Amino acid sequence: MGRGGVIVDPGDMAAYLREPRDAFFGRAPCIVKPRSAREVASVLALCNEAGVGVVPQGGNTGLVGGQTPDDSGAQIVLSLQKLDKIREVDPASDTMTVEAGVILANVQAAAEAAGRYFPLSLGAEGSCTIGGNLATNAGGVHVIAYGATRDLALGLEVALADGRLLSGLSKLRKDNTGYDLAHLFIGSEGTLGIITAATLKLFPLPRSRATAFVGLADPHAALSLLTLAKARAGSALVAFELIPRIGVDFTTRHIAGVRDPLAGAHGWYVLMELASPAESGVEELLTDLLGEAMEQGIAEDAALAATLEQRAGLWKLRETLPEAQKPEGASIKHDVSVPLESIPAFLEEASARVIAHAPGARPTPFGHMGDGNIHYNISQPEGADRAAFLARREEINEIVHGLVTKYAGSVSAEHGVGVLKRDLLRRVKDPVALELMRAIKSALDPKGILNPGKLL
Repeated sequence: MGRGGVIVDPGDMAAYLREPRDAFFGRAPCIVKPRSAREVASVLALCNEAGVGVVPQGGNTGLVGGQTPDDSGAQIVLSLQKLDKIREVDPASDTMTVEAGVILANVQAAAEAAGRYFPLSLGAEGSCTIGGNLATNAGGVHVIAYGATRDLALGLEVALADGRLLSGLSKLRKDNTGYDLAHLFIGSEGTLGIITAATLKLFPLPRSRATAFVGLADPHAALSLLTLAKARAGSALVAFELIPRIGVDFTTRHIAGVRDPLAGAHGWYVLMELASPAESGVEELLTDLLGEAMEQGIAEDAALAATLEQRAGLWKLRETLPEAQKPEGASIKHDVSVPLESIPAFLEEASARVIAHAPGARPTPFGHMGDGNIHYNISQPEGADRAAFLARREEINEIVHGLVTKYAGSVSAEHGVGVLKRDLLRRVKDPVALELMRAIKSALDPKGILNPGKLL
C-alpha cells in the first residue's frame, strides 16, 4: 500500500474505529488505505484468501453503524479516502466520473465549475464521500426533484470479494444489455462489493431560486400545499421540508443566529424551494403559488427570502434542528418513510400513541415530506432522567415501527440498515425478498468477508 497505506498505531486508528456519535465502535488489527481501485481489489483478494473480514469506510458519517468494525478485532477497516480523484467532467454528456473517496461537496463544486449541477445535498456533505453516498443510497433534501443517489448514477466500478474488478463505468442513458449491475451495488452497504468509482448524472445549473417559509395549521394542510406546489410548479419544486412548531422553538432557543421568520406561531411549517436554469421567473411563480394557498385557506402565513442571507437563514433553521435537540436532553430517533397521503395520519397516530405510552415525551418529527421521508424524533420529557427515557427506546421503537408497517412504509428511508436495524429488517422485510438478498450475497461473497454482520 505504500507509505502510510497501513495504519497500526492505536492513536492513529482511533478515528476510524468509532462513528461520530459514539453509538458504534469496535477494534481492528489495522486500517488499510489503498490509493487505487486495483489496490482495493488486491486487498480484497488477499483477505478473501485468508478469510478476513473487510469493513469499507468513506467519510465515516453514517448513523446506523455500517462503517465500523465489530469488537472482535478480527476485521480490517478499508478506508477509501485516498481514492479522491475526479477523473472526468463531461458537460456535453452531462456526466462526471469520480472516485469513491471524493467528498460530496467537492463533487458539487467540480460540477458547478463546469457549469453543471450535481443535486445530492446532505447535512454531512462537507465530509461524507460519494462512495458512501452510493453504498447507502443516500437521500437528502432534493429527492423530490432529482431522486436519491441511486437515480444519480449511470455506472460503477466495483472491487469484488475475490479481487476481480468490475469495470461498469458508463455515460450511456440507454443500455439494454441485461441485468443492471450498478443498481445491485447501490444501497448494498458494502456487503456485495466495494464501489471504487462512479459515473454520475449532471443537470443544468440553477440560475434562479426562490425560497419560502410557510406557516400552516397541521400536516393535512402541508399535504395540500405539496399537492398544489407540484401542480403549479412541476419540476421547479426542488425541496419541501416539514417542521413542527416545537422544532422552531428548539432552534430559536439553542442555535445562534436563528430566528422565527414569521410574526405569529403556527402548528406546523414548510420550508419550500423552487429553482430553475432560467435567470428569472421562479420568484413570481412562488409568490403566485403562495397567494393561491392563502386564498384556499391552506397556508396561514409565509415569508419569502429576499436575499441569499435570508435564504441561508431559513435553511439554517431546518438543518440545525437535530443539533438543537441535544440541549433538550435525550432523543429517540427514527428514519422512516410512508406514502405521501398517509403522512398526516401517521404523524397524528404516532404522536398520540407515543405520548400515551411515555407521558411528557415530546415528538419532534421533521424532514423531507416531499418524498415521504420523516425523521420521527422524540425528545425526552422536560426535566426527566436521560437514562430512564433511553431505557424505553425499544418500547417506543415498537410503536413507531409498528405504525410504519401499518401504513405500508419503510423502517429505513435514507440512512440504511447497518447494525442498528439489522434485526428489525428480519422482522419487517418480505421473507422472499430476504431469501433473494441472501442468495445474492452468497453468490458474490461466498466467504462472507464483505462488511460482516451488516444489513443481513
